Amino acid sequence: MTTQTIAASAGTASATGQFEPYSDHASALRFITCGSVDDGKSTLIGRLLVDTRAVLQDQLAGVTKSGETDLAMLTDGLSAEREQGITIDVAYRYFNTDARKFIIGDAPGHEQYTRNMVTAASSADAAVVLVDATKLEWQNPQLALLPQTRRHSLLVHLLRVHSLVFAVNKLDAVADPAQAFANIQGALQRFAQEAGIAVTATIPVSALKGYNVVNHEAGWAGYEGPSLLQLLEQLPNTPADTDLPLALPVQWVEKFHDSAITTEGRRVFWGRVAAGQAQVGAQVQILPSGQLATIAKVIDHARAPKEVAAGLSAGITLDREVDVSRGDWIVAAPVQAEVADDDFDTPTAQPAWPASRNLTATIAWMDNEPLVPGRVYWALHGHRWVKAKAQRVVHRLNINTLQEEAATQLEPNAIGVVELLLQEAIPSASFAHARALGSLILVDTASNATAAAVLVR
Repeated sequence: MTTQTIAASAGTASATGQFEPYSDHASALRFITCGSVDDGKSTLIGRLLVDTRAVLQDQLAGVTKSGETDLAMLTDGLSAEREQGITIDVAYRYFNTDARKFIIGDAPGHEQYTRNMVTAASSADAAVVLVDATKLEWQNPQLALLPQTRRHSLLVHLLRVHSLVFAVNKLDAVADPAQAFANIQGALQRFAQEAGIAVTATIPVSALKGYNVVNHEAGWAGYEGPSLLQLLEQLPNTPADTDLPLALPVQWVEKFHDSAITTEGRRVFWGRVAAGQAQVGAQVQILPSGQLATIAKVIDHARAPKEVAAGLSAGITLDREVDVSRGDWIVAAPVQAEVADDDFDTPTAQPAWPASRNLTATIAWMDNEPLVPGRVYWALHGHRWVKAKAQRVVHRLNINTLQEEAATQLEPNAIGVVELLLQEAIPSASFAHARALGSLILVDTASNATAAAVLVR
């Protein structure tokens, strides 16, 4: 996919850059801005808020001095952020247009705050990676991208953010915007192809002056496509894993004393459906105990009896009393394997979600101390805490060359592949196959600080 076309699921682009509308705008689009330090992320969001008239006059007056509006101040709310002129924490802002509602996460660009960016990206439908043209050798067709641009793009890709948009910013500050955009776009395209990253679009913008942010500037920097906001209005939400077998992590066990509230007078197991659909009559298995049961009733968040699909909260009542606690998983029951007529072996049931203690995973290491084999951490999977030991660092990814390098540890903000041994087996799958079952976090047992984002391979 080229960077001048939008993903097929998000709409179709014509030769003039006009996009056919994406039909499903029922849900707000959650997107983040990320990239290197001082690329203009906060200013871009401020421009979106101001030009869509999502800022009150008194708010605007509070960030205006000597007739100049500091757009970044609209999102940098912490005193430390305003004093230093940087983004430290993730700032969320909300706005809407006639076509759609939006939730924006302004992620920090400093390498030491990569963990905050990962947190924001984990729940985003789209990511806008800003690239500052003034920091690059824009006259050079073979220019090199900044490390943080590459790191954030890789993390967005690893976290399965559905749409990735590159916004080349500050082109108004270079002598030849068209040449700069062409060379930077070429570098981004080469990097994306090498890393296997699907790019939705690349757009030239000026967050400070507002070019191609909300309003389209025809022909500016040699670009004829839609503005950033026009593109965002067409992007799809992240599809839920509805086509997979049922999996629900139990978050809360509710017990009623009044049996009239539930048809069977039994406990209700609440959680957000991670995969598949919860429906009455389905055969399920409780993990880790392995007990089998049948779903007798399903209610949604409003307690209305109905089938509930992945991505939504559900309450499940089983046909019999089974020991289920917070942290357990309710998954589809094992399926009996078919055997040939001449096969005398006894057919075995194949679990829908096999449980394992051994995991090989891609890890984004976020602790200040390096990951060293042999150390034990807490691992959170769904709502279950288990001890996890780092067995071996398989390799580390060099974000500059995208080569896998031999390593004995992972330094802060490094990305690598690690083998983990868990104290208890968990139902897992590759993150590429199922988001919720393929993701964990590691937590330091002493400081309780989040140490890593873990994506099962």
